Amino acid sequence: MPKVDYRLNALVDARLGDKAHLADLARIAALNGATLIQYRDKTSSTREMIEQARAICAALSDTGVPFVVNDRIDVALGSGADGVHLGRDDMDAATARSIMGDTAIIGLTVKNEADAETAIASPIDYACIGGVYETLSKHNPDPPVGLEGFARLRAMLLAAKPNLPVGAIAGINAQRAADVAVVSTIFAAVDPAAATRELGACVDKALREASR
Repeated sequence: MPKVDYRLNALVDARLGDKAHLADLARIAALNGATLIQYRDKTSSTREMIEQARAICAALSDTGVPFVVNDRIDVALGSGADGVHLGRDDMDAATARSIMGDTAIIGLTVKNEADAETAIASPIDYACIGGVYETLSKHNPDPPVGLEGFARLRAMLLAAKPNLPVGAIAGINAQRAADVAVVSTIFAAVDPAAATRELGACVDKALREASR
């Protein structure tokens, strides 16, 4: 399975299309420090999603930054994306791995202890915990796990899989990055490039301090 740099996961949501082309936003993030790009779309048709994902793939082709599709294995395969990010209601990771192969990137969202146990038993390349905070980017029926929940679930995952990249999702900004040190949606900022660089610098600083 591939090694994933999960320091800064930039989530390109379809609703950002009113602001700019998603492919352009993905490229801006990749060129300014994002280490993983994820495309999420809860409303478009499969055809539209594949077209959008192909455009993002093309925009990222010379950046070296991997690209995954949220939920939809068919869209990931149809567009040539590097992998898929799965939730608890999506296809299980073992089946996804059998379809996508050993070189695909497969990530999994962890919201509670049961999800953590599933992640431990699954052939995944990274896990993200959350939401840690409230988020406005999507409707989330589950309450935030908070920093204590994040720490507890992260410890559970790393006790079983010490080398598994583990991140956080939902409501992460530059001020909170030092607490959780990994993930944010950055495209609501006036200047996405500057926002990516700022958040990346916060993440790297937090990781350096944690390793001392």
